[in-house]
Amino acid sequence: MVAHVADSESTMPLSLAVATARKAQKKAGLALWMERVLEECDRASVTFSADPVHDLRVALRRCRSMADGLLVMDPDPAWKAMKKAGRQLFRELGELRDAQVMEEWVRALGGADDPIAVALLQFLGGREAGLKQQAAVGLQEFDRKQWKRWSTSLPRRAAKMRPGSVVFKHLALERWTEAYDLHHRALRNRSHVAFHSLRIGLKRFRYIVENFLPEQHAAWSGDLKELQDTLGEVHDLDVLWTTALQVNAFPDVESRSKWHSRIIEERTRRIEKYRAKMLGKDSLWQVWRAQLPAGKQVESAALSRLKLWASLLDPDFKHSTHVAQLALQLYDGLSVKRTPMESDLGDQRTILQVAALLHEVGRSRKEKNHHKATYDLIRRMRPPLGWNEEKLRWVGIVARFHRGALPRAGQKTLMGLSESQRQNILRVAGILRLANALDADRDGRIQRLEVREQNGFLEIAAQGYSPRDRMAEGIAAARHLLETVYRRPVMVKALGAVSLKLVAGS
Repeated sequence: MVAHVADSESTMPLSLAVATARKAQKKAGLALWMERVLEECDRASVTFSADPVHDLRVALRRCRSMADGLLVMDPDPAWKAMKKAGRQLFRELGELRDAQVMEEWVRALGGADDPIAVALLQFLGGREAGLKQQAAVGLQEFDRKQWKRWSTSLPRRAAKMRPGSVVFKHLALERWTEAYDLHHRALRNRSHVAFHSLRIGLKRFRYIVENFLPEQHAAWSGDLKELQDTLGEVHDLDVLWTTALQVNAFPDVESRSKWHSRIIEERTRRIEKYRAKMLGKDSLWQVWRAQLPAGKQVESAALSRLKLWASLLDPDFKHSTHVAQLALQLYDGLSVKRTPMESDLGDQRTILQVAALLHEVGRSRKEKNHHKATYDLIRRMRPPLGWNEEKLRWVGIVARFHRGALPRAGQKTLMGLSESQRQNILRVAGILRLANALDADRDGRIQRLEVREQNGFLEIAAQGYSPRDRMAEGIAAARHLLETVYRRPVMVKALGAVSLKLVAGS
């Protein structure tokens, strides 16, 4: 399937287009756009004319859209603060920009001798003067010093995330899915609100592609911009008609009918232009979807996103990664001995793996009782595509009980769970608690685990374990939750050369 590209790029080899997009992206990274905001503030403040106002809003939108995408991976509060500051100024300029755009439309739709056009231009001109004063106040209140500090610190954080990676493809698929749902809704009810929502949804998808997927941007940028402009013009026409009605611009039915026909004609032409590109099995929706994760790739990409999120919060993510490896070894060794309640909790192995990778993100907030902070952080996270709030909640509960007091009946954390879900969560939490204790010294010394059933108890042989080192006492205490779930003693012992031979020959 051949991707659609803009006419100016249609003769450019894809490899060259990709290289051009990557070069442009490098030049137009977060640092550049944040500096551009300050430059455009100076330009706009002179007269607040249409072009400088537009350019300042574009620069703000680029910064905010990058922050929006990066915040999904990196929950550092500075991203939200930057987005909030940018949004406030963006909105201060929004009404002014709308008025300037409407003036352009009025001139295009009505002639110089059209009394309706003259009246609308007089109204918009007067409104524009007041909005310029309002924008000037907003610009004065904009904290440029803080913005300058962010322009140094935030690009450093952004550099930790590689453009073009699977996590950004997964995020693009998430945005594609949201926009595609809005597409169906807009074509179904055809309301102004629905097409406005579609424009925003498509814009959010475009920004992820534009900012973080250079190869896809090289192939799709022309169509994405054209569609964005088309839907933007539909919105402009809707706003113009609503404004004209609100200010009673039409003295009679004839003038109202004449202007309404013009606006509907222009609007319909753009809707049909959109439909021509976006309907059918070969539509742009399908072109874009074909180059984004599918099937098992979606699940794998979601896991990569969760792992990246944890790595940016956890001060010792190497430890958490090792704990996850140990936990999965324990789970696989115990799997043949579990009780028949597995289906009630879904994919327990994945829940355990993610809980282990995320179990210490709370250390980014506080050291004491960090397991409780971990639970709060996970519960506030928006589930990535392929996950849901319930499954993420289970991850949070398992991570919550990797240390500290044992879970008990009546705890708020466990409320709403069925008995079988509760037992399965305690089992998985018991595995994570023991795996965490096996790397309490954070040196990765214990690498290999073997689980065997011996004379009514569970024996866990650990390569690198010694009953005489300082971790032994903590490991002994960490066994208790598993012993409660399995209702049998759990013994941890060293996996020596002799044991390895026995295991290999069994």
